[in-house]
Amino acid sequence: MRILLVEDNKALSDGLAAILRGSGYAVDVVGDGASAEAVAATERFDLVILDLTLPEMDGLDVLRSLRARQNKAAVLILTARGSAEDKVRGLDLGADDYMIKPFDVAEFEARVRVLLRRQAGLRSSLVTFGPLSLDLTSRTFSAAGQTLDLPLRETGLLEVLIMRAGKVVSKDAIMQSLTGFDDDLSANAIEQYVSRLRKRLAAYGLTVRTARGIGYYLERQTPDMQAGDAE
Repeated sequence: MRILLVEDNKALSDGLAAILRGSGYAVDVVGDGASAEAVAATERFDLVILDLTLPEMDGLDVLRSLRARQNKAAVLILTARGSAEDKVRGLDLGADDYMIKPFDVAEFEARVRVLLRRQAGLRSSLVTFGPLSLDLTSRTFSAAGQTLDLPLRETGLLEVLIMRAGKVVSKDAIMQSLTGFDDDLSANAIEQYVSRLRKRLAAYGLTVRTARGIGYYLERQTPDMQAGDAE
């Protein structure tokens, strides 16, 4: 899941980015409205966390621009502007949620999870595919009752695949979901993560299949499937 954080207070943006990255999200940070509008026009994000009082361009104008371009990213307004008028304007312009500073970090994290769950079209915090389950609250995987201890990048990759189970996910979509501006992730690295996941999932009758030239998808293994068939 990829998040755009729009906040001009560097201390706050650094702290929030660290919290979100610690949960395994790919996070990009910009400090003014004009940059936010430009970035959102060219990059895909699942969630935009948006301050309202910004240099260059007001946050409500950024939101208005996003929705005018049919940008479907979830938007969480996070601002010190707590008047009823600002709340109503923000929600009417297409924000999905509105939080007022100062705020409780645990509540902030919970609202982020809810918005990302809605963005994926999910009603429950538990996503399943065969014996594999993803708890979106803790962002942990389990299979056949056993918790899977996965590195963050593999967790992110498997999350993308299970939340789009039954569909081929392109390499570009995977890279956009797993990386921010400053991350260096090559197609070869994704192939390595896929290879590791195949080894981990084989014991549970699952594999990551390759759609050649397109991307990857989760699949249940059949009894006669050979080890090399996932390629």
